[in-house]
Amino acid sequence: MDQSLMNSYNEAKKLYEAHGINVEEVLEKLAQIKISLHCWQGDDVKGFLFKDKALSGGIAVTGSYPGRAGTPDELRQDLEKALSLIPGKHKVNLHAIYADTDEEVDLDELEPRHFASWVDWAKEQGLGLDFNPTCFSHPKAADGFTLSHVDDEIRNFWITHCKASRKIAEHFGRELGQPCVTNFWIPDGYKDTPVDRLSPRVRLKESLDEIFSEQIDPQYNIDAVESKLFGLGSESYVVGSHEFYMGYGMTRGVAICLDAGHFHPTEVISNKLSSILMFSEQLLLHVSRPVRWDSDHVVTMDDELLEIARELVRGDLLSRTNIGLDFFDGSINHIAAWVIGTRNTIKALLRAMLEPIAVLKQIELDGDYTSRLALVEEFKSYPFGAIWDYYCATQNTPVREQWLADVKSYEQEVLSAR
Repeated sequence: MDQSLMNSYNEAKKLYEAHGINVEEVLEKLAQIKISLHCWQGDDVKGFLFKDKALSGGIAVTGSYPGRAGTPDELRQDLEKALSLIPGKHKVNLHAIYADTDEEVDLDELEPRHFASWVDWAKEQGLGLDFNPTCFSHPKAADGFTLSHVDDEIRNFWITHCKASRKIAEHFGRELGQPCVTNFWIPDGYKDTPVDRLSPRVRLKESLDEIFSEQIDPQYNIDAVESKLFGLGSESYVVGSHEFYMGYGMTRGVAICLDAGHFHPTEVISNKLSSILMFSEQLLLHVSRPVRWDSDHVVTMDDELLEIARELVRGDLLSRTNIGLDFFDGSINHIAAWVIGTRNTIKALLRAMLEPIAVLKQIELDGDYTSRLALVEEFKSYPFGAIWDYYCATQNTPVREQWLADVKSYEQEVLSAR
């Protein structure tokens, strides 16, 4: 290890230890955190089952940066490259349309065997897998409704697909020895104001009850439901609102997914984490960066990311929170997007762990709000970067911006040939 890096680490460590922070223990804990990298950043949400179909369901990717993955092997190659530049051992999040098969198969016919290559690859790489049914970019979702559809035949198609997805997820968990988080998001809603808001929600509740009626081993699969404030084509009414899914998750024992971009621009999810985990065993967190709304920009270390990290760390909520990324930016190098977003998420968690939390809580209880404010602000400029550099070096990943040279070389040698 570079001596100057080691010297910086040792000096920074002394400063933190003066406040009772055991830096080595912090880094050991950080290494256990798994971030789920979303496969769809690598190919602009095309997938492989219907990759010639246009995106629908209010989903849009902007930009046409060259070199996106066009086959399962290319996508896995790109993920390997990104993961080699990110400290720690993590997970990969798949959508159902990323099945790797030569068969002509529809979504309601998918089985674990259609993802065998993904499982084999994850075993080789020492990774976990998460999963999502794909309730968009399909003819049976063309009118903007799936699990809440008024047509029984269409609704049953999506119920069957979601049931199949849970079985695939259970297979992932059993094969890989760690739970697969299966997240259910649907685009259902109206562009203009509806007369009847209740009936679609009744149908959605009934559909979800049918999907979750089959017992799946929770040792291998964790179900989650994801809300949205509005979408393109559902600006006036979304069936699966935050209130709907919060009620459903709490009464059914299903995890609630909070996506950083799925709320009103004046809302922040950092203030929701502790409330939900008071009443729910598990939480799924989608880390994204909204710009004005759910624009799914690459995660930067902004104020809200730091507040999310602090809330998870200060409340000791990490063991019950499943963290995944959810953005898709087609205007920049696809691999760089993964690396920037994931490294920032881990870095924010490290910054939160390097706070004197016990001291801060005690002075708050004592009513010494002056000291609370002073210490919180001073620790914002403590040398966490030296600790981060050391952590990256010990994890055999590039320090600071060195990873960018690797990505640029990969772009020249691999991506430019596609």
